[in-house]
Amino acid sequence: MNNFFLQHENFFILYVLSTIFLGIGFYKKPTWFLIFFTLIIVICRFYPLLDSSYSLVTFFIFLLTYLLITFITVGLVTNIQKVKQDNLELVTALSNALDSRDSYTMNHSENVAKYAVETANKMRLPKAICNNIQIGALLHDIGKIGISERILTKPDQLTNEEYNYIKSHPTIGFEMLKHVSSFKDNGILDIILFHHERYDGKGYPLQIKGDQIPLAARIVAVADTFDAMTSKRVYRNDLDLQDALNEIRNNKGTQFDPEIVDVFLSLFEKENNTKNFSGDLNLQRVFHPLQTDNSSVG
Repeated sequence: MNNFFLQHENFFILYVLSTIFLGIGFYKKPTWFLIFFTLIIVICRFYPLLDSSYSLVTFFIFLLTYLLITFITVGLVTNIQKVKQDNLELVTALSNALDSRDSYTMNHSENVAKYAVETANKMRLPKAICNNIQIGALLHDIGKIGISERILTKPDQLTNEEYNYIKSHPTIGFEMLKHVSSFKDNGILDIILFHHERYDGKGYPLQIKGDQIPLAARIVAVADTFDAMTSKRVYRNDLDLQDALNEIRNNKGTQFDPEIVDVFLSLFEKENNTKNFSGDLNLQRVFHPLQTDNSSVG
C-alpha cells in the first residue's frame, strides 16, 4: 500500500482539493475548526509515507503548507461574500431611494423581493437563481426614477398620455442598466423589462406571453401584484388579505403563470403561515398593477 502511494504522488492533488473545499465550505467556522480538519487531511496525506525517508519536519512542512492553502481559500471566499453583500446592500439602498420618492411605495421593492424569493425557494430553484431574483425584484421599478413625481403621485385618473408614459418605466429601467453585463447574464435585466408582461400576452412593453416571459419575471409579476393589492394607495384602500389571494387566483392563466400562482398561494395555505408570512413583511403602499383604467400603475 505504501509503495502504491509512493509511486503515485499525483494523488496529492486530492488532498489539496480537500483543503480548498474545506476553506470554501466552512469559511465561517472558527479558526480551531479549520486547523483541526486541516490537520486531519495532513495526517491522511502523510500516513502512507511513514515507512519512507520522510521525517517529522516534512510533516510540519506539509501542515504549514496545507494550513496556508486553507486560510488563503477562507480569505478569498470571505472577500467574495463581502463583495456580494456590499452589492446587495447597494442595490437595496438604491431601491429604498426609489421607494422613498413616494410615501405610498415605501418598502415596496423589499416586500416584492421577499415574496418573490419565498416563491422561488418553494419552487426549489437553485440558490444562484433565487439570489438573482432577489436583486431583480429590488430593482424591478428602477425605471420610475425617470418618471415625474407629479405623475407617480397623482391622486386622480391619469390621461392616456400620462398612462402610456408611466407604462414606459420597465423600458427606462432596462435602458438604465443594460450596460451592466452581469445583470444581462444572470437575468436581472429580464425582470426589470418583463415584470409587467402578462401570461396571456396582454401586458407591456412587448406583449410577449406564456413561456416567452422569463421565469424570474413571471415570479416577480405575482409578487409585485400581491404587494400592490395588500398596500394602500392614495386613490384607494388596501385589499383584505383573502381578497388579494382570491384576485391572484382569479387571474391564474390570464395575467399570471398558473404554476407560479399555485406555488405562491401554497405559501398561505395554513392560517399560521399566512399570519407569519404577511406580518413579517411589513406591507406598505404601492401602485395597483391590476387596474385597467388610466390611474397610476405599478
